[in-house]
Amino acid sequence: MATRSAAGEGMMTGTVFSGQHDRRKVTDWVYEELKAAILEFRLPPGHPLREAALAEQLGVSKTPIREALSRLEQEGLAEMTSFKGAVVTGYSRTDLLEIYELRELLGNAAVRTAATSIEAPALDRLTAICAERRELRAGSDPARLAALITEFDTVLFDQVRNSRIRALIENLRAHLTRIGQLTAEIPGHGQASIAEHEKIVEAIAARDPDLAEQRMRDHIHSVRDDQLRALSRASSAS
Repeated sequence: MATRSAAGEGMMTGTVFSGQHDRRKVTDWVYEELKAAILEFRLPPGHPLREAALAEQLGVSKTPIREALSRLEQEGLAEMTSFKGAVVTGYSRTDLLEIYELRELLGNAAVRTAATSIEAPALDRLTAICAERRELRAGSDPARLAALITEFDTVLFDQVRNSRIRALIENLRAHLTRIGQLTAEIPGHGQASIAEHEKIVEAIAARDPDLAEQRMRDHIHSVRDDQLRALSRASSAS
């Protein structure tokens, strides 16, 4: 993964964690702290995840660190290497293609369900999200923009009632959050994404599942292709 450079060995990782937790649930807290730091690129791809250093920075023993790293490895957010031990994973071209193939399947299921059974409050919220994104100037509030994009997906995915599909969605969300940052700074991407989301909402409001699915597919392909180009440019530059 070359889209973001790995931090050096001396990175002050102690500053990326909140330090707030319930000691009775320390293992879950360590897992959530590490996962949040990875998703937000405070721990970038390739960064080493050494048990001793993390235990010291988080003020815990190595046991919850080890358990948290095992969970993160199962989710594909950390990986074991021959020389560095555990590191934060990155994304190759193949990774992106596979993830977006799954996203397309799950996204299509979500919008088809929404187009046939979404209730007024959820539809109103999707419309409001699109409107607020339109009002935000490019680059004026990236944190709020990212939150709105995440909420849009959350509202859509929440329309799915199939428990097995929802389990797949939950596993996918972490990767989509990370990957979404790869296109955050691509010129014109934000405006294109807004227009694509608005077309999806229009199809859902029209109660047309076929049109909603087509527009979702177009949107996913657009985002995927932007991210593949960004990955290719970064790889060439490095």
